[in-house]
This record gives sequence, structure tokens and C-alpha cells, in this order.
Amino acid sequence: MSEGITTVAYIGASILFILSLGGLSNQETARRGNVYGIIGMAIAVLATILATQIDDYTILLGAVAVGAIIGVIAASKVEMTSMPELVAILHSFVGLAAVLVGVASYVDPTSAYQGVEKTIHEVEIFLGVFIGAITFTGSVIAFGKLRGSISGKPLMLPMRHWMNLAGIIASLWLGYEFLGAANHDAGLTPLLIMTAIACVIGVHLVMAIGGADMPVVVSMLNSYSGWAAAATGFMLANDLLIVVGALVGSSGAILSYIMCRAMNRSFVSVILGGFGTTGGTVASDAEQGEVVPTSADETASMLADSNEVIIVPGYGMAVAQAQNSVSEITNLLRDKGVNVRFGIHPVAGRLPGHMNVLLAEAKVPYDIVLEMDELNDDFLETDVVLVIGANDIVNPGAQDDPNSPIAGMPVLEVWKAKTSVVFKRSMASGYAGVDNPLFYKENNRMLFGDAKESVDGILQSLKS
Repeated sequence: MSEGITTVAYIGASILFILSLGGLSNQETARRGNVYGIIGMAIAVLATILATQIDDYTILLGAVAVGAIIGVIAASKVEMTSMPELVAILHSFVGLAAVLVGVASYVDPTSAYQGVEKTIHEVEIFLGVFIGAITFTGSVIAFGKLRGSISGKPLMLPMRHWMNLAGIIASLWLGYEFLGAANHDAGLTPLLIMTAIACVIGVHLVMAIGGADMPVVVSMLNSYSGWAAAATGFMLANDLLIVVGALVGSSGAILSYIMCRAMNRSFVSVILGGFGTTGGTVASDAEQGEVVPTSADETASMLADSNEVIIVPGYGMAVAQAQNSVSEITNLLRDKGVNVRFGIHPVAGRLPGHMNVLLAEAKVPYDIVLEMDELNDDFLETDVVLVIGANDIVNPGAQDDPNSPIAGMPVLEVWKAKTSVVFKRSMASGYAGVDNPLFYKENNRMLFGDAKESVDGILQSLKS
């Protein structure tokens, strides 16, 4: 394939990627956005494989086949509740690729860069490897925390900020040594040492972040992986990789900003160990008061007698796979003239948009799935609120307790409704590790047990 055709293919793929991002910004067009992205990536991969620079397809096609098989098998086995972990580990692959490409580009004996071009190329390599190494190890730690194999509690080492600063300063000094090296052999040593330091920084940065901030961490690492890809594009002089990396990097940064605003935190505070850095305890009756338990039949009766119902889903609903039964309850109530809506907090679940995807999968109409800001003023006029597997995002302590680790975080004000029903397995604290005074409100009821079994019980009662 000629360079002209390759360029045209890259432009077409770039346009499709931009259309994909535009489609993914809205639930109604998200499926179309995914299709655009798939087509764009297929064009990009084919154009790259057929480019004039490729003269031996044996290893390349073998690697593509192995990667495709692994990807298909892994994706087909991943449940929706494990999507955050999958995204995190995929980010690590991008970071690792940037590191390997950077080192390979530096030791490439056919490199013909001289003078200023050589210096610019080496700066690209150094930045790409640095960002890639942080992304790689940080994503691996995020994967472990989301999977539960690593504790969600933040690792608060003494002088941790000074340790990070020392690592950055050491990396800058190594960069100076790298650029001033007399030959490739001399420059390789500071490059590899910097890579090791960047890997440690990536581990430490994410280990110091509390569990409640993990949605921001995922979007932050998404941004890092994009910039690592862009740096790789500069190394390889690949325009498409630069464009795609910039799109992913900028969109991830914007998403991180949105997530931080949703938690009323600055991006810097999250990176340095935002809320979730102090642990709460499981609430006790002696301190907070009495909880009022309820049953599936009582909850069904309340729903049947209601005019306005709001459902607030959380990660517990995803774990229990209760979304389909919730959708059936929604359809039954709407057929009876009850106005049912869903309230989605920006950081519900462990990945931005997690709840939206689950509800779309269960065929819940898009027009009744609303964001927090669209619903908070409506709770006063709501008869019943069902809080299914959510905790921190409905915690009134965020507004009432200035000493709470989640103080200032915007939450869904479900306690203002006439009655709220919280679905929980136990009285354990949420992902942020803090107590929830909502459980002890006079107008709140606790429906204990598996969310799927509880929802199914309500469904059967409504049908009878």
C-alpha cells in the first residue's frame, strides 16, 4: 500500500474515532459510537499492516492472531461487574507497550537521526517511557485493588510526597544524563534506571489512593495511557497514533475532571491521596440509633401505593446482577401509572457510566435514567426511593459532617423523600469505609439480603 493511501486511511480512521467519542457521550448513540470505533480501529490496523515499511509478515500476523484470540476469550468471559478491572489491565498493556517501543526505538541500529532531530527523538523516547512505566505499574495496582487482591485502603507511607518528588527529580537528572550520553550504550543505563524509578512511582501513587477514589483513578490512567500512546506515535513518526493518543489522553483528562467535580475534590488532592484516606467504622446502634427493617412484601406494597418512585442503583446491584429484575419492576409500575425514574451518581459503581451500561443492558428506557443534578430537587416530591446496593453516594454525612472523609462530596439526597428503602447485605460501611447516617433516619427502611433475591421478591409480590 502506498504512503498516500495509508495517509488517507489514517485520516478516515481518525474521523471515525472522533465520531466514536461523540457517540459515546450519549446513551442513545453509544452503540453507534462503539461501531464507529470498531470500524476505525479495523481500518487503522489494516493500513498499518499493509504499509510499505512492513516487509515480513510472519511474526506480525502471528502476534496479531495470538493477541486477537486472547482478547476474544478474555472479553467473552468478563462480567459487567469486572469491567473496571478489565479497563485497568488494558491500560497497563498500553503503558507497557510504550515502554517497550521506547527502549526498542532507542537501541534500533538503523536509526538515522542526527543533531537536533536526534535530541528531539530522544526526548520523545524518554517522555514516552516515563509516562508508560507509570501507567503500566499504576494500572496493575488499580487492577489489584478493583479485583480485591490488593487492599482498597490507602498506603500512607511517612513523607510519601517527598518520596514522589525525589523520584521525579531523580528522573529529571537521569533525563539530563540520557540526553548527554556519548553513545547508545552510555544512554541506555540512565534510561533503564529511570524506567525502574517510574515504575515505583506508579505503584506508590495508586497505592496511596483510597478505594473511594478509584473511579477517578481509572479515568486518570486512561488519560495517561493516551499520552503514552501519543508519545509512542512521535517516536515512530506515526500520525494516527499521535491523533488517537491525544484523543484518549484529552478525553480521559476531561473525564477525570468531571469525576473530581462530582466528588468535590481537586484532581491534585485525589492523586496525592484524596478522600478514602481515613477509614470509618461499621455503624453501631448505640452510636447512631435504631434501624427499621422491612420486607420485600412491605416494599412492594409501598411501591404499589406510590405516584413517584426513584431508583438509585449502585455497585451492589451490579454484583447481584439484579438489573433485569429491576427493569421488570419498572415496567410493572409504569403500566400502573407510577412515574419511575433512575438517579445516577457520576461515580456510582467503580467505573464512570457503569450503572448506565447495566441499565441499558436491561433495556431500561434512556429517558428515565437521569443524572444526580437532574433529580436532587425532586426527592421532596418522591414517595419511595429504592437504594439498591449504593452507599457512599447517598450518605448525608457528606453534607452534615465536616470531619467526614467524604465531606463536601455531592450526593443523591434520598433522605428527603417520604420513604427510602436501602437494599444491603449487612450494616457494613461502603467503599469509602465510612458510616452512613441514612440507615438510621426515621423515614428509612432497611431491606437486608442479596439484592437479586430481594428484588425478585418484590417483583413476585407486585405480580400477585
